[in-house]
Amino acid sequence: MANAAQILKSKKDSILELWMKNQLADAGLRDDLMSNEDLRVQSEELVEVLVDNLTDENINNPSSSDFDEVTEILAGISISRARQGYSPRETGVFILSLKEALIEILDTESKSDPLQLYQDTLKVNRLIDSFSIVTFETFLKGREEVILRQTDEIAEISTPVIRVWDGILALPIIGTLDSARTQVVMESLLQEIVETGSSIAILDISGVPAVDSLVAQHLLKAVSATRLMGAECIISGIRPEIAQTIVHLGIDLSNIVTKATLASALKFAFSALRLEVKKRSANTAVN
Repeated sequence: MANAAQILKSKKDSILELWMKNQLADAGLRDDLMSNEDLRVQSEELVEVLVDNLTDENINNPSSSDFDEVTEILAGISISRARQGYSPRETGVFILSLKEALIEILDTESKSDPLQLYQDTLKVNRLIDSFSIVTFETFLKGREEVILRQTDEIAEISTPVIRVWDGILALPIIGTLDSARTQVVMESLLQEIVETGSSIAILDISGVPAVDSLVAQHLLKAVSATRLMGAECIISGIRPEIAQTIVHLGIDLSNIVTKATLASALKFAFSALRLEVKKRSANTAVN
């Protein structure tokens, strides 16, 4: 009687059709992320490589070099799905539904020999379960890459440098200020100082939930870097509770201009640059 590898090789087309049927019937099918045609191409490639490299010797050895191409394809699929927005479950179902198709084919072809069917089923289970682990591990790496990239993008978006007036920049900081964030803040601010030739930079911390000694040190670093570029730095958004915390921690901000609001900081900046903003009367003609 033919062994499991021989049976699966001879039923390659049937495996693909049955696997596609299983995937399309799944309630969690994400046809919004991938078309059925693309899903079929992806599935066909994996079945082709897996079955063609399957032998009676390596079916018990998932780590065999014969399956290098299989794991490479699975890794590519996993990373791609992580980037597309698939969940771990949806990605796991993809490979596990292949196992169901393989076992169903073996059941049809070997049901006259229950012992052989049992042994072949165990082999296929172990093989595909091992591939599932590879798929899941690679998916997690892909998801981590997506999270890191999104974190970097959010950090850039949440630290915009605004040119509020000629020679005056403002940088509203929202959220916790850590070492990595401080680096982004300084790079963005210093680059904008160079490009605009501004002489005053306002760091507004109204959106910072709390200030501790570490956050204060990060602010001081940003102020020092700004001064090295020849610009004066003003810290605004000093709420009463933040002021109390700074005093309690013994942090010395006496050599830095601090203001309660961004408006106060802007008014101080106008004064430092000898600018005067006046409210025009309603009857003043507009040129």
